[in-house]
Amino acid sequence: MQPVIAIEQLTKTYASGHPALKSIDLSIRRGEIFALLGPNGAGKTTLISIICGIVNPGSGRVTVDGHDIVRDYRAARSKIGLVPQELFNEGFESVWATVRFSRGLFGKAPDDAYLEQVLRDLSLWDKRNARINELSGGMKRRVMIAKALSHEPTVLFLDEPTAGVDVELRRDMWAMVRRLRERGVTIILTTHYIEEAEEMADRIGVIRQGEIILVEDKTRLMKQLGKKQLILQLPQPIAAIPAELAGTPLELAEEGHALVFTFDTQRDNTGIAELLRRLEALGIDYRDLQTRESSLEEIFVDLVRSR
Repeated sequence: MQPVIAIEQLTKTYASGHPALKSIDLSIRRGEIFALLGPNGAGKTTLISIICGIVNPGSGRVTVDGHDIVRDYRAARSKIGLVPQELFNEGFESVWATVRFSRGLFGKAPDDAYLEQVLRDLSLWDKRNARINELSGGMKRRVMIAKALSHEPTVLFLDEPTAGVDVELRRDMWAMVRRLRERGVTIILTTHYIEEAEEMADRIGVIRQGEIILVEDKTRLMKQLGKKQLILQLPQPIAAIPAELAGTPLELAEEGHALVFTFDTQRDNTGIAELLRRLEALGIDYRDLQTRESSLEEIFVDLVRSR
C-alpha cells in the first residue's frame, strides 16, 4: 500500500546556518497513529511545518496522498489538517462562523451537519455563538482542532496538542482521535506526554538533532528495547551488594531494603534462577518479589542518550 506521506532525503538549513533537518527519510502509513518523539529543538515542528507548507524545504521531496507539496501544493494542503502548538484564535467572530469560514477556505461545500458533529465531539456546541476572544485557553484549543477538521482532511497533524490543557480536553481529544482513526484518518502527533504516545500510537519515530534515529512499531519497540526488572524486597536492609555478586546487573534500592535485578527478556537465560541460588547460598533472604517493565519514557530517554 502506498504511504499517505512519503519523505525522501528532506533537509532544511535556516539562514542562521542551523541545520534543522538532515536527510530525513520517513513513510507514514495510511490510517495509522504515528507519534514523533524528540527533545526540544530536535526538529519536530520544522518537519511538520514543511509537510504542511508553512516552511519551505531545503532539498528533498515530500508527497501527501500522492501530491508533491511543492509542485501540487493546493491538492497536498487540502488533504491536511493542522493543530499547531501556539494559540492564534483571538478574533471577534463566533465559533460557528470561524469554523464555517475555515471549511470554505478549502473550497468545500457547506455541510452544517458535519460541522455540528465536530463541535459536539469537542464539547463546543454550546459555545457555537460565543466570540473567540471570550473563550478560555482550553476552549480556544478546541476551536483550533475544529478548524483543522472543518474541511474533512485525510491527514491530521497534532503538534503538542495537549500541552497546558485540562484533563477533560485531553480525554475528549483522544476519544475523538480514536474515532477519526476508525474512519481512516491518518494522525501524526508530537507530544511531551510520552504516556499518551504509549497509549495511542501504532508506531513511534524518534528524532534527535534533525535526524530520525529510529522508527518502529510501538509494541515491537517496547519488546526489543524494553527491559524488565526483578525487585526483591528484603526483610532486613543490607549496606552494600556482596562482593560475590559483583558484575551482575544488580542494584541496591530503597535504602538497602530492596535489590533490583535488570534482565533482558529476549535472552534464553535471564539469569534469575542463578541469582536466586546465589542469594540463598549467601544467606540473603527476601520476603517478596515483583517484576516491572520499562516504560516508553525510559526507552526514549535511553535512546536519546545513547545516540
